[in-house]
Amino acid sequence: MATPEQIQQEKAARRAAIRTEYWRTMTNPHAHLHGESSGVFDTGLARFQAMRVNHFEHFKPTGRTLKIGMLTTVIPIVAYAIMMKRERDAREKEYRTGQVAYKDRRFKFI
Repeated sequence: MATPEQIQQEKAARRAAIRTEYWRTMTNPHAHLHGESSGVFDTGLARFQAMRVNHFEHFKPTGRTLKIGMLTTVIPIVAYAIMMKRERDAREKEYRTGQVAYKDRRFKFI
C-alpha cells in the first residue's frame, strides 16, 4: 500500500508532466504549420461537456425530482395565475357596481 508521501510524489510528478506538456504546446511557434489549435486539449473539460450534453439521456425521474419540478415551475405559475385572476375579478366587480368612476379606471377598455 502506498504511503501518503508516495501518493503526494506521484501527484507532483503527474502535475509536472501536465505542466511541461502545457508549456510545450502553448509555446510551440510552429503549431500552426501542423494544423494544431493554439489551445491544449483538456480531457477533464471534455468529460464535463459530454456529461452536460448527455445529462437528460441518463435522467431518472424520482419523487424528489418531481417535487423540485413542481416547486420551481408548476406551483409558481399556478399561484401567479390565481393571484392575477382574483385581482382582476375584484377590479371588475368594482367597475360593474359603480364604485370606480369611468374616468378613474386604470384601463378604459376592460
